[in-house]
Amino acid sequence: MAQVSILKVNYGGWPNCYRVSDGTIEFIATTDVGPRIIRFGFVGGPNEFCEFTEQMGKIGGDEWRIYGGHRLWHSPESRARSYYPDNRPIHIEEIEGGIRLRQYTEPTTHIAKCIEIVFAGENAEVDGSGGQVIVTHKMTNDGVWPVELAAWGLSVMAPGGVGIAPQTTEADPEGLLPNRWLVVWPYTDLTDSRLYLGKRFIFLRQDSSAAQPCKIGASVTDGWAAYANKGHLFVKSFEYMDEALYPDGGASVEMYANDRMLELETLSPMVLLDPGDTVEHVEVWSLHKDIGLPDDSRSITEEIVQSTILPVVEGR
Repeated sequence: MAQVSILKVNYGGWPNCYRVSDGTIEFIATTDVGPRIIRFGFVGGPNEFCEFTEQMGKIGGDEWRIYGGHRLWHSPESRARSYYPDNRPIHIEEIEGGIRLRQYTEPTTHIAKCIEIVFAGENAEVDGSGGQVIVTHKMTNDGVWPVELAAWGLSVMAPGGVGIAPQTTEADPEGLLPNRWLVVWPYTDLTDSRLYLGKRFIFLRQDSSAAQPCKIGASVTDGWAAYANKGHLFVKSFEYMDEALYPDGGASVEMYANDRMLELETLSPMVLLDPGDTVEHVEVWSLHKDIGLPDDSRSITEEIVQSTILPVVEGR
């Protein structure tokens, strides 16, 4: 593994941020609010995550703010539970290869959030990629009764790209039983030009001129989702658990787009979390460039995913 550096920095108006880098890729987490990973990208390159500039540097208050970056939520989505305002300082620890971000116990939900993010070595298969990053999301029930939930990792991606999720190809030999679940929300328009349900993949494109949001979820048994933007490819992979009950009608991956960003989301199975217990959900991130992707995400087709992106995801 390349040597990892950790440096305290001021970023976006937050004075207590930590930049962690392997020399190729860097991420920045703020400890003034959160837990939030506010930047992820190549050293010297653009932030692959979206930043809401009007909220950068803000702290305190009772209003939930999206901020941008990557966050950890409770699922199923609930106004009272999911939108607890994480506007207070959190604790940071340096660990081998990265950092651990610990939130206080939320007084209204009695859940404490923790995100560990560490570099895990070089990806030698693809030119222009840095080491993989392992992101472990943890939620601990500090209350006095069991809570049913799923851990939910949401990456708020910068505008201009396209989210990609594979559809499962596994089926019973006779084809008599369904082999996948697609989930839509009340505001989802299946004729939306940003949404494409292909033979093998699902696409959701971010469009800054869009008037309405669009969201879709799927039972992604292949265990990955990706975002292609301006020739770069961000991949997050996870372990899909067969026979487990996933939230929102069976979704292990969800994608949400509006006029400012696209959220690339993965979810753990639902668990009944007893007092004192912790649920974990792990994503493995990688970032790639110079793999033959067009700069214009509107030009990315199923054929390009099959020939260019799939070999990267599968390590071929």
